[in-house]
Amino acid sequence: MLKIQKFAAIDIGSNAVRLLISNIIEQDDELVIFKKNSLVRVPIRLGADVFLNGEISEYNQNRMMDTMQAFSLIIKSHGVVRYKACATSAMREAKNSEPLQKRILESCGINIEIIDGEEEAAIIAATDLQSFINPNKTYLYVDVGGGSTEFSIIHNGDKKQSRSFKIGTVRLLNDIVRNETWQELESWIKENTKKYDKIELIGSGGNINKIFKISGKDAGKPLTYFYLTSYYKMLQNYSYEERITKLNLNQDRADVIIPATRIYLSAMKWSGAKDIYVPKIGLSDGIIKSMYYETVSSVVI
Repeated sequence: MLKIQKFAAIDIGSNAVRLLISNIIEQDDELVIFKKNSLVRVPIRLGADVFLNGEISEYNQNRMMDTMQAFSLIIKSHGVVRYKACATSAMREAKNSEPLQKRILESCGINIEIIDGEEEAAIIAATDLQSFINPNKTYLYVDVGGGSTEFSIIHNGDKKQSRSFKIGTVRLLNDIVRNETWQELESWIKENTKKYDKIELIGSGGNINKIFKISGKDAGKPLTYFYLTSYYKMLQNYSYEERITKLNLNQDRADVIIPATRIYLSAMKWSGAKDIYVPKIGLSDGIIKSMYYETVSSVVI
């Protein structure tokens, strides 16, 4: 017997806000299938407010209200039966996030949970990662966000260590990442990867997905350190305007793609990885799976 339900995940990041709606397809004696149905992304860039001023501006609060109202209607029109809304780095640090949460719940009916970096890393690790990795290899999994980047060491199919660092694309754009934080990250990566003979990177986030798409590589094939270095240098030779007009990047991608690439390259350099795999998964996918397996709380509609 076939049973199909729709779950929704809302990821409120420092650069963009996303709504993912997935079909959960269950059949007798078959593995459950998670099929993406719809993805909506709105580049509100909450981090630009919070990391500089400590709070979300009135303008972006209103944009958040409008976006959550729209998401609420999309969830309703799709017939979603369960959802979870997670906010990460920017709302974690905003002094006025609590009243905004309350306004959104009262006006839009969306209950937002603010999760810490460790929970964020754990939810991301609950994605379909296992289907992309070789159980005999060691990986450094890197999920680059606007406010923070989550790192996990995966050895023989098991997650060994996980850590969140306050190094993200929006923070780097605003030049508010301390040298000590970079040094701490370098030490953590070197210390946790030195025991393995060979390590490869797995990258997630909108920027590495975009780079992979531009590369024209077949799904499942990695990008090399040489390719990523060359692409990074090429990006720096173009102005912000040229990246939009000549490289065909969206305006909210054309600036953050450079600091994002820097983070991936740094992780590759410090871990000694020569390849990076890009399976196109992230927090939203992890939320959907975690809801289904009931490892996190969620809202039943």
